[in-house]
Formats: sequence, C-alpha cells, structure tokens
Amino acid sequence: MMSVSWTTKTDEFVQVLNEEGKVVNADWLPKLSAEQLRELMHRMVFTRIWDQRAIKLTRQGRLGFYAPVSGQEGTMIGSEFATTKEDFLLPSYRDIPQAVWHGLPMDQAFLYSRGHQHGGQIPSDVNVLMPQIIIGAQIVQTAGVAMGFKLKNQKNVAFTYIGDGGTSQGDFYEGLNFAGAYQLPAVFIVQNNQFAITVPVALQTAAKRLADKAVAAGMPGIQVDGMDVLAVYAATKQTVDHAREGAGPGLIEAITFRYGPHTMAGDDPTRYRTKELEEEWQKKDPLVRFRLYLEQQGLWTPSDEEAVIEEAKTAVNEALAKADAVAPMTVESLIDSMFDQLPSDLLAQKAEFVKKEGN
Repeated sequence: MMSVSWTTKTDEFVQVLNEEGKVVNADWLPKLSAEQLRELMHRMVFTRIWDQRAIKLTRQGRLGFYAPVSGQEGTMIGSEFATTKEDFLLPSYRDIPQAVWHGLPMDQAFLYSRGHQHGGQIPSDVNVLMPQIIIGAQIVQTAGVAMGFKLKNQKNVAFTYIGDGGTSQGDFYEGLNFAGAYQLPAVFIVQNNQFAITVPVALQTAAKRLADKAVAAGMPGIQVDGMDVLAVYAATKQTVDHAREGAGPGLIEAITFRYGPHTMAGDDPTRYRTKELEEEWQKKDPLVRFRLYLEQQGLWTPSDEEAVIEEAKTAVNEALAKADAVAPMTVESLIDSMFDQLPSDLLAQKAEFVKKEGN
C-alpha cells in the first residue's frame, strides 16, 4: 500500500475501486485477507439493514433521536475497521454504527436514542465515549484523550468524526490546532456528505477541499472516496499507524453521501436535493461497488448476503427487546448515577423528589 509523506499535505484523491468494482489504483489497495474482506461486507450489509429498521422504529415512536446512515457505510465501516479496540472512539450523534462495531452493545445504542441514562453508561472495557450532540465538541475531546495517551506513552490513538458543516465550527479549529501543536496521536475523519443539513458545502465554506483545513494545524490532510470502503480503510490505516508511532495527527476527508434525511426529526431532503443528484449518488452506492468487487474475487454470493440480512434483523429485534426490558428512567435514578457519593445538595434534591412521588 502506498505511503504518503507525513510532513506535507497531498492533493491526491484516494480511490481504489470504481463504480463497477474494478481496481483503479493498486498502489492504495490494502493487503486484507479474504476473511477480512468478507467481514467488511458483512458489516456494511448489517449496518444498512439495521439503519432501515431503525428508521421504521423511529417512525413508530419506539426510538427517540435517530440520524440515518445509509450511503455512508463505506466511510463508517472502513475507517473503524482500520483501528484497534484499544484505540478510543469519540463519536458524533450519527456515528452509532462505529460505536457498536467498536464494542458498544446495540441495546445501549437504542437506549441512548431514547435519552435513557443507561445508554450512556459505557462498559468499562469499551473505549467509546457517549455520542456527542454538540457540533464539534468531540474534536476538542479527541485532542484531550490523545494528549492523555501521549503523556502516558501509550501506543493508542483517539479518533473521531464530524460532518462537512461541522468543520466550520470553532471547536473544530481549536481541536485540530491543539492536536497539531502537541503532535498528538489523533485522527480526525470528516464525513463530507455534501450538505450541512440543508446547506451545500460551497455555501458554508470557501475551502475547495475540507482536507486542506488540516494544513494550518500542521498535519496532513487526505481526501478519499468515501463510497469506496477499501480506499477509506487504506487512508485511515495509514493515518492511524503514523499517529500511533508518534508522527502526529492527521485529517481524512471522505467524500460521501447520505441517502436519507439528516435526522428523523422532520428533515425533508427533497427540499434541498434534486432527484438528479440523488440518482447520481445512488450509482456510487458503497455496498453495490464492494459487492461487485467481492463477487469478481469469488468471495461473496447472494446466499451470503441473505444470511447477513437475517442476522441483522434478528440482532436488532433482540437488542430492542433488551432495551424495552430496562426500567424507565426516574429523577432519583438519574441523580444516583451522577456521583459515586452524592453531595449534600443532590441528596436534598433526591429526597425532595422521593417525597413528591410519595404524595
């Protein structure tokens, strides 16, 4: 796999597979086993089915806040797959698939969507922070976690995601600047899905490439085809490996497209995206492209895909049932979860609520 200088930016657009599933740039073709290639496809198909089911559950009122991901699986799955479970993920609200593949139980992801406190009680052996709602806050937090790794001389990397619109937030620049100034083991992945909710990229920034925003922070910025899971994996793996070995942070801009609405909270993409644009990006579907490649390699069949579809449906149903079985959140339980030993003011508040409920 090609190696890019870690001291300068690259103007290259990294792509491995074209829309027909043909290798167009062997220099970036990652060395993955047949098992690993199949696992990438497994995770993308699983995530697509899970996303479709989650959208329906939201419409039924069985989930709370949900941000669709179909179309972005190549970026999400390919990048997380390039990390290790010892690396620390700081997700945004759309990055639930990466959090689950990194170890967060799916039932907790559902509870997070419902606003239940247990959704944010991450297991101690899972290196994932609670998904961030505040736009850009995860960038600053990633720099902080990476600083901790550096101070402890740990060979771990902190990695995070942000949308194209989020790169115009002050936290984005502050986090990148801090990581660059201290040469921290951090990887920042921009999921450029063309629209900051409803605003096209060209209207919310004058930057020609979001990857170029890395230059002022003293780190390399790589632009990659986000609909090509192999290209995303290759670019992320190289960036993560360099950061892990002390070469400093890096930024990856993945050019992708979100097929559904920004969130299920009333957004209607037909009001700001044309039918022609939708059709253009449907032809770039990351699942279709990678499926064609694997079929050409004799590594994927329709029966393989059907098995994953059924597995995903079962997993979602089981996770939903587990989430449904969790006791509803109360004010008292919320207060109890805030500190190991409650301070006097919270003890007083808790007693007040208990008294009111008793009446």
